Amino acid sequence: MAEYITLYSNSPNPRVLAHIVEVLNRGGLIIYPTDTVYALGCLSNNIKALDRFAKIKEVKLEQAPLSFLFQDIRELSQYVAPMDAPTFKLVKKLLPGPYALIMTAAQKLPKPFAKRKTIGVRISNHLILKQLLPLLDAPLITSSLHDPDEILDYTTDPETLFQRWENRIDAMLADGYGGNVPSTVIDLSVQPFEVIRVGAGEPPF
Repeated sequence: MAEYITLYSNSPNPRVLAHIVEVLNRGGLIIYPTDTVYALGCLSNNIKALDRFAKIKEVKLEQAPLSFLFQDIRELSQYVAPMDAPTFKLVKKLLPGPYALIMTAAQKLPKPFAKRKTIGVRISNHLILKQLLPLLDAPLITSSLHDPDEILDYTTDPETLFQRWENRIDAMLADGYGGNVPSTVIDLSVQPFEVIRVGAGEPPF
């Protein structure tokens, strides 16, 4: 049975955060708030969790348009190819924030991502994630949760999300209503850089 865990951005309980770390380390899947929409995630180094994640999303991890959620640019830099000055300047300007960046992958990524040429990267500005991610031994694999409704793109009510997903996840981290506008997606693996999707973040060019 999945847990419904209420957190508060201004003061998340350290003991609750430690429990969430335990859930993730056991191969758990969680739904959590971001600075855009609620997202599904798991540890990027936990094969058991990644297999569950792939089945739920009906994707192949080697090819799916998923993003790594990092705690900071230092951690991000370990997973992408060395950045030239213009790229680093833009990444530093946009992150943390409501952007998903497509970047050239580092040569040696952990399995099952080793063959990927590019990866999606995010650093969220959400206060709960800022406190949770430094407690983890690997970044999260993250994907936004699309609403099955043809009119709504994203569900903002955490209780509705929990009812829909509780049989397939281990924990729902609730922090009130989420947003309904996804991140702005920018491809930094091409020249010139290309805006793929305009979302919550203002396009920088």
